[in-house]
Amino acid sequence: MAEMHSFDIVCKVEMHEVNNAVDQARKQIAVRYDFKGSKSSITLNIDNSITLIADDDYKMGCLTDILKEKFEKRGIPLKALNFSKAEKALGGTVRQVLTFQSGIPMEKAKELVKFIKGLKLKIQAQIQEDKVRVSGQKIDDLQTIIKTIKDQNYDFAMQFINFK
Repeated sequence: MAEMHSFDIVCKVEMHEVNNAVDQARKQIAVRYDFKGSKSSITLNIDNSITLIADDDYKMGCLTDILKEKFEKRGIPLKALNFSKAEKALGGTVRQVLTFQSGIPMEKAKELVKFIKGLKLKIQAQIQEDKVRVSGQKIDDLQTIIKTIKDQNYDFAMQFINFK
């Protein structure tokens, strides 16, 4: 029997990279003239969420732009970010909580498996907890799947790992 090859489609965020990006964003805010004397802050919480606090909506927009820029430089996919609605906080400030997508949601995984099976290649795709495992005999077919999925531009972040 021919050898089987496989890879996993996952969504995971490297939290040490997030920590580095948050530190860089804090340093940039500390030296920016438009943030001098403001109550703006970025806090990385224990539950791996980020709390942004700003004086007004304009500064909140600037904070999110700075953070997104730092995330991009660190290779953190922006599609893995979930922004909550900005809400009024104590002292006339604005607060927003940022969380990260962990794993591929079940409905998105089903959509992905259906798409892969619709390509009519000799490939098996199965959902395993919060990831999708794709296996087949031909490496070329697996590489075609990866390229095709990347071209689809899904609305969630994903990485392709454990290519064997």
